[in-house]
Amino acid sequence: MSYDPAVALDFFKAAGKPAEVKKTQVVFAENETHRLFQRSKLYFVLDGEVSLVAGKKVLGSVKKGEIFGEMAALTHAPRSATAVAKTDSTLIALDEEEFERALEKQPGFALMLMSMLVARLRDTIAKLTAAGKLTQEAQVKESAAFSRRQMEDLVRGLATDPPIYYQKGREIISAGSKAVLMYAVVQGRVAVTIDGRVVERLGPGGAFGEAALVDPSPRLASAVAETDCELQPIPRQAFLTLVKVSPQFARQVLASLAKRLGVLTERLK
Repeated sequence: MSYDPAVALDFFKAAGKPAEVKKTQVVFAENETHRLFQRSKLYFVLDGEVSLVAGKKVLGSVKKGEIFGEMAALTHAPRSATAVAKTDSTLIALDEEEFERALEKQPGFALMLMSMLVARLRDTIAKLTAAGKLTQEAQVKESAAFSRRQMEDLVRGLATDPPIYYQKGREIISAGSKAVLMYAVVQGRVAVTIDGRVVERLGPGGAFGEAALVDPSPRLASAVAETDCELQPIPRQAFLTLVKVSPQFARQVLASLAKRLGVLTERLK
């Protein structure tokens, strides 16, 4: 699903309001972090142009109809660049609560943003492979996309698809294969690998395999059970339904994809 400015505009208008930004005004600053009373926002350029600058290097610009700031907004990570108005501009910003309200009204945007993140994941993996950086060992911490309560709700909502059990050492999915399911870890630990190197470890609440449900291309990575595991399979139709009816599910999947992209992008530096 390619980026559609009209879909993005409808989404941002569903929960946000236009605001004027003067030329040279800083929208957010590099290394700025998510704070309790100042949530990271994502932005849509209704009119004008915004420059993205890291250090003293101009990374590019965001023009009318485009979005920016989504990585920090989804992951709560520090901003990787400074955004400054290149011209007098009109922006629509959404904080975390507004983002979820917009998802309730316009769930199609979530699938579009997921497609964008998956495309960037594929591009980043290709660059890492070409640069030989996937052969380098890296410390990989265990992560989870869903809280225990969210996992319980997820399992309860998919009762017609019973859990699947994998013994330690068994391959769950393989890179290049066709996808029919994504998985959420109920118990145990799963290692996600690319070219034989572990790039992510998932404990209870972790999710994997969603990229291939968003984009019908072959799987990006392999996954193996590092311990005996209980997994909740989620078929494509159930996944699409959950995205439409549960903004919390959609947001958590987006956050999971964004965090994965952030980790891999760090290896390019």
